[in-house]
Amino acid sequence: MTLRLTWVALACATALTTACGGSNPDPVAPTETVAVDAEDAALKFDATKYTTVNVTVDGVAFKLRQYRIVYVAKPVKMLLAQAGLGNGAVTLADPYAYQSMIVSVPEEQATNQKTALVFLVNNGGWWASPVATTIVEGAKFVSTSDTDNVGAALKAGYVFVNVGTRSRGGAVAEDGRFSGKAPAPVVDAKAAIRYLRLNDALMPGSAERIVMTGTSGGGGLTAAVAASGNSADYLPYLDEVGAAGLKGAGASLASTIKDDVFAAVAYCPINNLGNADAGYEYEYGTVRSNANTGALGGVAFNAGQQPAASTAIAARFPAYVDNLGLKLEGGAALTAQGLRDSTLAFVKAELERQIAKGTAVPALGGNFVTSRATLANDWLTLSGTGSSATVAAIDYAKFINYVAANQALKTVVAFDPVGVTGNRNATTGAWNVSGETNLFGTATARYANFTEWSWNNNAATGDGSGTDDTGLTWAQVTALSSTPLNTQLKLINPLAYLGTAADSAPYWYVRHGMVDRDTAFVMQTLLYHAIRSDTSVKEVSFKFPYLVGHAGNYDVQEAFAWIKAKLDANP
Repeated sequence: MTLRLTWVALACATALTTACGGSNPDPVAPTETVAVDAEDAALKFDATKYTTVNVTVDGVAFKLRQYRIVYVAKPVKMLLAQAGLGNGAVTLADPYAYQSMIVSVPEEQATNQKTALVFLVNNGGWWASPVATTIVEGAKFVSTSDTDNVGAALKAGYVFVNVGTRSRGGAVAEDGRFSGKAPAPVVDAKAAIRYLRLNDALMPGSAERIVMTGTSGGGGLTAAVAASGNSADYLPYLDEVGAAGLKGAGASLASTIKDDVFAAVAYCPINNLGNADAGYEYEYGTVRSNANTGALGGVAFNAGQQPAASTAIAARFPAYVDNLGLKLEGGAALTAQGLRDSTLAFVKAELERQIAKGTAVPALGGNFVTSRATLANDWLTLSGTGSSATVAAIDYAKFINYVAANQALKTVVAFDPVGVTGNRNATTGAWNVSGETNLFGTATARYANFTEWSWNNNAATGDGSGTDDTGLTWAQVTALSSTPLNTQLKLINPLAYLGTAADSAPYWYVRHGMVDRDTAFVMQTLLYHAIRSDTSVKEVSFKFPYLVGHAGNYDVQEAFAWIKAKLDANP
């Protein structure tokens, strides 16, 4: 009976203490005079507390001032020995490393308060990320490299900010509580932005010119933060850790500064986690086989429960897309099939872009060669030859099958597998923790299923998650007012804020590789349409780069030229 009451009790407590309903920002005009409270006073930047770091950029000596800053007034003290919970053990040197940032300032920019801030989060897989930087004594950077974003940023004279955040798989507090549960990574990133805004007049660089960037889970975090600028939904969580720029308490809690960003550069963003499994199975379910999908619990794909689960999960995706109410560029309603058509158009555009610049794109029957495999082209038909060739036809189903052949697909369930029937090791009995399930749940729960199929099919007795332990179906638990899961899913989902009163970043640069199977193409195309439809957004640059897998910072010259153009257009 205790477990059955847990979710109801938590929902009631959350409804009383957390403002989870609206998305109304509470910005303050730049001329407003705001009394500095004790927490803001404690977060005042000290320009004298830096170390000098000597590096080279393009072979030339380059000196920087480097500041290490705890960006909240009430940081959570963490265990130094972090078990990792699926991501390997981590030993921290600093119990506040998850809520710290390292600010590296080129010496020649020490008095420049207008240069941009490159704000980097490092949360691959949505894992917790203690602060770290590659800008260390003696490091060598190359500004002209297509893979060296630090070199490009330093050469351009930007301030480089490495940001640590709490998140899943770790961030266990000294008292044993899981401090990284959603929305902790978004809250921490916003708190770091607020620190920069609070101290904008004292620090090098302009907090009005923050370019936030990340890859994979970090790309998803970037998208969530960039979409939800200045939303009041986060204020109770920000207040809990002593973030800058808050006044009042409870229902009167309000913001005195902003946490929106100028631009988002998101690589392969693992976003919209609550619907990522549905999108994945809608995309890949029909091409799954023993050849491209691994066994679970020692049972081959076709012999186990994966096919039925895939079909059931995929079935909810079309209705989800319909209910969003988004439109295509021409004004027609966006549907799941429309997402496939739109994805196909982006693939076609990328192929023709590559052909035009001289890339040897193989004709039908030729071979595509990646770092993972050499596979025959059975999906792309070209018309003409050389740089004048055009794309005559793309067989979408065969293209998806090619992607799955290049790299095996994630097993079913891809993102929310923990505690799910079949998803356990046949030898050890351990549950599969490969997905993001442990980002969710209460601070005392190792994980909580966050999707309908996984919740209803949870088979891990005693884990506190699923119908088996709570007595509540997914429909019942999500119907409760302000349940923890509803709130967590909303606060990390960019689509919950794009197109609302939140101040989304005006500029977006989003990339997802053409052979990246870590999330569905339709999920990224859906993100694109949500960004494009937001009236706060002035420009979105979106591509599926040719034969690129799950990676980031492979197109640094293009990305930084884009960043420079946006900054130059907004002096």
